[in-house]
Amino acid sequence: MILVILAVGMFSIAKTVDAYVPAQSPAEISSVNIGDTVYNGNLVVSSSKIRKVPLIYHPEYLIEDLKDSQYNDFFTAITTGSVETPINAITGGNISRSGYAMGFNGPGMVVVTGGKLEVTPPGTFVWGFKTPYTSAVKTAEGINIVTQNKTVKSVSAADISNSTVPTNYVTATALKQWYSDSEIGDSISLDYSLASFNDGRNIMTPSQIKTLLGNDTIKYMSEYPSGAPVMIYNAATNQNVVGTGNSVLGYYAQYNNALREENARTFVKGWNNTVIPPHTWATGKDDVTFTGVYDASEGGYPSHGACPPGRALRAAVMAAGCPLPSGMSSGFLSVTISVNPSSGIKVYNPTNYPLKIVIWTVGSGTSMQIFAKAIQYTP
Repeated sequence: MILVILAVGMFSIAKTVDAYVPAQSPAEISSVNIGDTVYNGNLVVSSSKIRKVPLIYHPEYLIEDLKDSQYNDFFTAITTGSVETPINAITGGNISRSGYAMGFNGPGMVVVTGGKLEVTPPGTFVWGFKTPYTSAVKTAEGINIVTQNKTVKSVSAADISNSTVPTNYVTATALKQWYSDSEIGDSISLDYSLASFNDGRNIMTPSQIKTLLGNDTIKYMSEYPSGAPVMIYNAATNQNVVGTGNSVLGYYAQYNNALREENARTFVKGWNNTVIPPHTWATGKDDVTFTGVYDASEGGYPSHGACPPGRALRAAVMAAGCPLPSGMSSGFLSVTISVNPSSGIKVYNPTNYPLKIVIWTVGSGTSMQIFAKAIQYTP
C-alpha cells in the first residue's frame, strides 16, 4: 500500500514538473521548413530530433510505443527510464504516426497549428510565378554562375557548354551568343524557381520543382517569360467554355501572304494552352519567333499575320469577362505593332477561376480559319 501511494505521489510530482518544461517547438522536429510543399508519402517529421523525456513523466508513452510497434524504444525506456515523445503527441492533421504526410491530394503545405506540426491540404487551385533563381554573370574570363546572390561556380568562355552550364532554359548556343554580345557585368537567367504563391507557401527551388512537380511543369515554365504565372495544382471538376472567337487570315496583295500565314501559326503556337489564374496577368510564350513582313507604309518589317489570330484571342477572352488585353487595340488591327504578339500581349483574368486559352487553325493559305476558346475551370 505504501509503494502504491509513493508511486502515485511521484507521478503527480512528475506531472507538475513536466508542466513547467517548455514544449518542443514543432519546427524543431520538422524534416522540412515550415511553409514547404510536400506530397503524400513525403517524410515530414525527423524522428532523430524528437526529445526523449523521463519515463516517469509520461508512462503512457509506453502504450504509444506498443501501438506504433516501436519495440526498441519501449525496451530502451524500460531499461533507461527515458522515453521518446510519440509523433502523434506533437503533430496534427495529415501526418501519420510514423511522421509521413498522408490523407490528401496534391501539394500540401507544412504548417504549425495550435502548437502542432501539420500538413494543410491545397486549395482547389495553387499557382506561383516563374522567378529567376540562378544566373550567369559575364566576367573578363568567362561567366560566374550565381545562385541567390552567391557565386557557386566560374566557367571560362571556352568551356561554356550544356555540361558545364546545365539549364532547362538556355541552350549552350544561345548562352555563347549572349556572351559574345553582352558587356562585363551583364547577366542572363539560367534557372528559375516558383515563388509568390497564392496560398503563401515557400519558394520552390529548381530541384524541388524537378522532384515534386516533374518535367511537365519545367516544360511549361521553359516556354513562358520570367514572371509568368504557373499553375501547380488544379482540382477543378468542371470546364466550361465562357468565350469564343474566330477570324480568317485573308489575302493582302501588298504583303507576303506566306509569311503572314507563318506568323499566324506562330501566334497560335504562342498562345495555345496558356493558363491564366484568377486575378492574374499572363502573356503568351516567349519561345516562339515571328518573321518580319515588309510594309512600305510602315517603313519596316512588322509581324503581319498576327492580327487575325489576335482578333480571335481578343474576342474569346473579352467574352469571358477579361478587359481589352494590354498590347492590343480594339480595332481591326488587333496587335499593337510595337509589341511581340505573344510575350508582349498581357491578358488579365478578373474572375475567381482560372482561364485556359485554346486556339487553333483550320485549313491553310489565305483562307485559313483561326478559332479560339476561353475555358473556365470551376470546382
